[in-house]
Amino acid sequence: MNKKADYHIPVLLHECIGGLNINPEGIYVDVTYGGGGHARAIIERLTTGKLIAFDQDNSVSDNLISDNRFTFVQANYSFLKNFLRLHGITQVNGLLADLGISSHQIDTPERGFSTRFDGPLDLRMNVNNSFTAKDLVNNYTFDALEKIFREYGELSHAGKLAHAIVNYRSQQELSTTLHLKAALRNLYLPHKENKFMAQVFQALRIEVNDEMGALKEMLKQTTDLLVKGGRLVVLTYHSLEDRLVKNFMKSGNIEGVIHEDFYGNKLTPFELITRKPVVANEQELVLNNRSRSAKLRIAEKK
Repeated sequence: MNKKADYHIPVLLHECIGGLNINPEGIYVDVTYGGGGHARAIIERLTTGKLIAFDQDNSVSDNLISDNRFTFVQANYSFLKNFLRLHGITQVNGLLADLGISSHQIDTPERGFSTRFDGPLDLRMNVNNSFTAKDLVNNYTFDALEKIFREYGELSHAGKLAHAIVNYRSQQELSTTLHLKAALRNLYLPHKENKFMAQVFQALRIEVNDEMGALKEMLKQTTDLLVKGGRLVVLTYHSLEDRLVKNFMKSGNIEGVIHEDFYGNKLTPFELITRKPVVANEQELVLNNRSRSAKLRIAEKK
């Protein structure tokens, strides 16, 4: 048992590992190492195979797998192909991406990922980056704030949120979670606070870390990286991610446009293994309530 077994409970573990259809001699990539739960399950099924794991969060260094079949790369997965090439790898048998935040990140108040604590407005996945949520809320224009709350938070009254933040910061700087809650306190009903703030934090986190841009870059690289029969396995946690992954797996491009040849045959690089997303069952929801919003999609390279 790993000394940090409680670091993170892997979501839909058996479904993800089954979806990878692991070849014991194959090469696999876990682009979101996190707590290492999925990675350990992959390693257990390898003989002479290899696993390369990515994570931009340097806190995972205390929880790495010690195994000669395992290689860790501390980098954003948008640079996937470049770093794999540095390790002499041009194609892989499977790629897993769990796009959720790790339990460790959520439960560390000073990282600012949870609305449960009065932590700093940080939200950086990579603490070496200088730009934080504090910089965002104190410096973005009204129009820029409204756009990220509407697009990334999927909040219908994004303009009111932007106005409240601009008004609050004219009096004092927003530095902590409590400051943000105070700025927005008139915009939600008391019993709706948790859901509302979760959407606000989602919008800020996506912008701070350029999550959608990184996801697009990573997905585009998978068409060249995966061998024929290789599996792409992706866990998403909100509709923006899920829609993008769904469209990419169907079409092979970010725009979601299915191209056809001269005879009308669809030119798509993937075969869908899951027509509908796989979600957590009741048993998993009881054991790990953070799986409640997870959607798993799997595709195979043609």
